[in-house]
Parts: sequence; C-alpha cells; structure tokens
Amino acid sequence: MTYDLYIADRSFSSWSLRGWLMFARFGIPVRTHMIGLYDGTMREDLAALAPARLVPVMRTPEGTVVGDTLAMAETLHERHPDAGLWPADPALRGLARWIVAEMHSGFGALRGDCAMQLLYRYEGFAASDAVLADIDRVQELWATARKASGSDTPWLFGDYSLADVFYAPVAARIAGYGLPIGAKAQSYVDAHLAQPDFRRWRAMGLTKSYSPVPYALDLPTGPWPGPAPIPARAVDSGPSVNETCPYSGDPVTHFLETGGKVYGFCNAFCRDKTVADPAAWPMFTALLEATA
Repeated sequence: MTYDLYIADRSFSSWSLRGWLMFARFGIPVRTHMIGLYDGTMREDLAALAPARLVPVMRTPEGTVVGDTLAMAETLHERHPDAGLWPADPALRGLARWIVAEMHSGFGALRGDCAMQLLYRYEGFAASDAVLADIDRVQELWATARKASGSDTPWLFGDYSLADVFYAPVAARIAGYGLPIGAKAQSYVDAHLAQPDFRRWRAMGLTKSYSPVPYALDLPTGPWPGPAPIPARAVDSGPSVNETCPYSGDPVTHFLETGGKVYGFCNAFCRDKTVADPAAWPMFTALLEATA
C-alpha cells in the first residue's frame, strides 16, 4: 500500500514539508513527485489531480485524491490508526488537534513576514510587533501541550505526533530568521533541526540552487543553525571505495570526497543530497563506518 505525494520545492514549501513528514516520520510507504512551483509548471503538473490547485496533494493506493494537510492528516489517521499519528489519550488528542488547527489557520504575520527557507539564517532580522505576538502565542501553545502531556521528551505530547509535524515549519522559521524565544521553546526548535527526517528533507532541498532565491531579504546571512554537517565535497571522478551506490545498489557514476576518501553514487541527486548532510543518511553512514 504505497501512496503518491505531490510536493513543491523542499527549501521553501512549508506545507510540502508537513505533508512529507506525515509519511516519513510514521513509516507510511510513499512515492514523492515534484511539482514545478517555481518552474512555471504547477498547473500542468496538478491537472490530473483536479480539483487540487495547491501542494501537497496525496493519492491513496486506491486512487482517491486528498489535498490540504489537515485533511491528509485525518485521512492517514483513519487509515493507519496504529501508526501513532495523534496522541492515544483522548484529552491530549483533542488538545493536539486544537493547536494543529490554530497553526493551520492562523499566525498570518509569521507566515507573511518570515517565509520558510532552509538555506541559512538571516542576521539582524527585525521582527514586527505582529510577528512577535504570533511567536508569543506559539510558545504559549507549546508550553500548554507539554504541561498537559507531562512530556519529558523533546516533543509536545511525549511521542512525536502530528502536532510536531505541523509545527516543524514554524521551528524552521524561528531558526531561519533568528526570532527571539525562551529556552524551553528553543530546545523544541533544536529538536526539530536535529530530527533525522527533517535533516534529510533539508539536504534534498539543497541539491537545487536558485537565482534569484525566492523570498530573499536584503540582509546578511549566516550558517543554518542546525547540526553542523560533516565536511564533504563533490569531485569529478573516482576511483571510489565502493563500487555500488549505497542507496540503490547500482554502479557508481558520481563521486564525493570526505575524510580523505572518495565515495561513489549512481546519480547526481544521490551524491548531492549526501554532500549537503552526510550524517543524515543511515545507508551512507554505515558505508563510512565499514570503510573507516
């Protein structure tokens, strides 16, 4: 039972990030398809999914098309009740749905002034009073969830849930614009930035470059505030220590160097997503360990 998920550019599409995490984080099989949001082909790419006009959109294994992340979330919960998408406790589940719905429909100033971007951190961003009010409300909701659940994990309701899925792009906005938050909220943001699925999503987004960069601000930028990646760089040729791609098992044609050794991959995307964040990919880290 494999779903099809249609997404836009990973570095900028906050809703696509939510849609993808629903599958990746809960182990639901999915094939992803890229929609040309910035390439001018979005309407054409979504034509077969009418009446969908925005991303993400999913198609169930039976062929039913479901758009909008809130509808997708509830549909997946109905179809996979044992996956743990919502908290098991009814009271906590109601609270989780509440804060997700508020995120889904609110925080207009934060959305408008701080478009999600996963490239770097803006330095010197001056948040408006409206953005600061949104951030205060976000922190209030996060604190309410943690108090109600008694969570001693990094996540809002103990186990990672759809509430965390929906607030992952909020954490990315806070990180990418250096927005002021308290220590407990910062620990929650840091947990998102370090979460392996989030890191893989960001690494895949970094395989594509933009000129001009969407939503760019005239501000200096600094390094992305997540975990520092292992240094790696693309190189033109081998030989590599491995003969087959760690992801596909196909013969290698593209190469990177890290730690003084060359590793091979079956295509540029496999190589470039690994260059972006080598430690985010278990199959590659296993290869690193085997060849240490």
